[in-house]
Amino acid sequence: MSVPPHVLPYGAWPSPIEAAMLASQSVRLGGVVLDGADTMRVEGRPTQAGRSVLVRMSEGAAAVDLTPAPWNIRSRVHEYGGGAFAARNGTVWFVHDEDQRLYALEPGGTPRALTPPGPYRHADPDPSPDGRYIVCVREDHSGAGEPVNTLLSVDGAGGGVRQIAAGHDFYAYPRISSDGCALAFIAWDHPDMPWDASVLYLAERAPDGTLAQQRAIAGGEGVSVFQPQWAPDGRLWFVSDAGGFWNLHVLDADGPRCVIREEAEYGMPMWQFAMSTYGFADERTLVAASCRDGYWRVEAIDLATLARTPMPCDVSAVSGLVAGGGRAMVLAASPTRVQSLLCWDLARGDVQTLRASTMQTLDPAHVSVPEAVHFATDDRQVAHAFFYPPVNPTCIAPAEERPPLIVIGHGGPTGATSASLDLGVQFWSSRGFAVLDVNYRGSTGYGRAYRRLLDGEWGVADVADCVNGARYLADAGRVDRARMAIRGRSAGGYTVLAALAFHDTFAAGASYYGIGELEALARDTHKFESRYLDRLVGPYPECAALYRERSPLHHLEGLSCPVIFFQGLEDRVVPPNQAQMMRDALFAKGIPVACLMFEGEQHGFRRAETIVRTLEAELYFYGRVFGFTPAGELEPVRIDNL
Repeated sequence: MSVPPHVLPYGAWPSPIEAAMLASQSVRLGGVVLDGADTMRVEGRPTQAGRSVLVRMSEGAAAVDLTPAPWNIRSRVHEYGGGAFAARNGTVWFVHDEDQRLYALEPGGTPRALTPPGPYRHADPDPSPDGRYIVCVREDHSGAGEPVNTLLSVDGAGGGVRQIAAGHDFYAYPRISSDGCALAFIAWDHPDMPWDASVLYLAERAPDGTLAQQRAIAGGEGVSVFQPQWAPDGRLWFVSDAGGFWNLHVLDADGPRCVIREEAEYGMPMWQFAMSTYGFADERTLVAASCRDGYWRVEAIDLATLARTPMPCDVSAVSGLVAGGGRAMVLAASPTRVQSLLCWDLARGDVQTLRASTMQTLDPAHVSVPEAVHFATDDRQVAHAFFYPPVNPTCIAPAEERPPLIVIGHGGPTGATSASLDLGVQFWSSRGFAVLDVNYRGSTGYGRAYRRLLDGEWGVADVADCVNGARYLADAGRVDRARMAIRGRSAGGYTVLAALAFHDTFAAGASYYGIGELEALARDTHKFESRYLDRLVGPYPECAALYRERSPLHHLEGLSCPVIFFQGLEDRVVPPNQAQMMRDALFAKGIPVACLMFEGEQHGFRRAETIVRTLEAELYFYGRVFGFTPAGELEPVRIDNL
């Protein structure tokens, strides 16, 4: 006998998706590497203070942690890191978070340092075929000005390091050919970000690791290159957006050639090192992930005929892919699957889930499946988003009530959201909120032209798209026009604050380590992003007036709704004083405001207790300002002026 659903206001629905589930029963999956028959991965564990652990999986055996506490596998180069380890023939080379040195770990041994101590950071290691040398990126913080980025050759026996490439502002993807005689790498310079313009270089490599005959083979002004990789036949492959989309290319005897030209993205913005969207399962087969109109898919491509075979598993979002030995390891998700590490065995034709980002099993009846929507926005443009209606089989709302809306602006801003099962979204939809996750102009996954629509328009175009997306849903009667909130992290937090300062569409906002003052960001941020705003806003200080015009902190007269701030005190990307300045300004104006600061947290929260506290605090905040009582017991939040 079925139980009739309870009639409860939207937002007050009890949900099986608790904040603690997102922390204590979840891990961050990333950094997958194949080493023969073994698979290596990095697993971030919120319950261990966010520590990242190196895990080895061997066929037929249980997964084994290789790095017990206090080892923490994480690079801080560019602050965003990534590419923190490599593996070959049982040996692992990794970067330890505490000192940023490169270590070697042989089977049965203990980690030993290969690089000297000092104000240095390392990332993106790649060992030579014999393991005698490792090439990597170094970021040197010993000088008074910007840190200096170079490429190093590191003696695998611990015999020292040698600089092999210098002169560019940034380096990434140093990759040694299978015969050890060549090195490919990517470099770029201020004011470009790697997705704006970058150059692929190829150089001859001597036995001692030094380079000669260095030449540029792809990329340059207005062209972005991504993920150079050596194929089993010795040819160099890479991704380039020279044709308007990140497509696959190969270096033949006559020069670079586009292998597959289509309106699909085979790359993604290089926010971290060692990002990967394709690999070679064998000499004949390439496995690649590509994005079309915001949806990802994975295919095996016959290199002789270019015939394609789709992976026999539903995916809509891919964050990483490596291949070898007749298989592909894919970090992927779908509208009904959380991010998981999938193994596609091409010979057997089956897909196995090796690890899911959460061990929690959700009842499909509680899952809100996203609907892809597009809507008219400013300047006769069209923006994209995924809409999640409120879903909970145990509850219904009063007949005349419309659900409150949460609009999400993703970080980056050069990035994208995806149609994947995200417990962070389902936390809200299962409680009776509608959610609109916006791929505003400037987002990736829709080609270079769409990405460039944010040039000079950050704080305008992204905000307009979030505003118009909310209005689109309100006009259609799908949400409560009087109870629309906007939330975002990092650059998405700036979109939140700008939307509240320059528009009156939203009734509340939640800013996670968001930017309130653009001039402070231009002056104080780290090297990797120090010229990012040149393209998004304009050169600084020449365009200082425009920076002030776009800064919410200078336009508080337009901000008249409650805001809650969440900020890590060790954040180097967005300094904590930005949140404090915004909080103080709102407090002085008499606007309801809350601000939670977290010791030990950086740019992106990693600790379980922080994740739980922020989600529950945000829910409590919405309950107070929207006039409903959330289900369950929540620790109160101090909301000044309320």
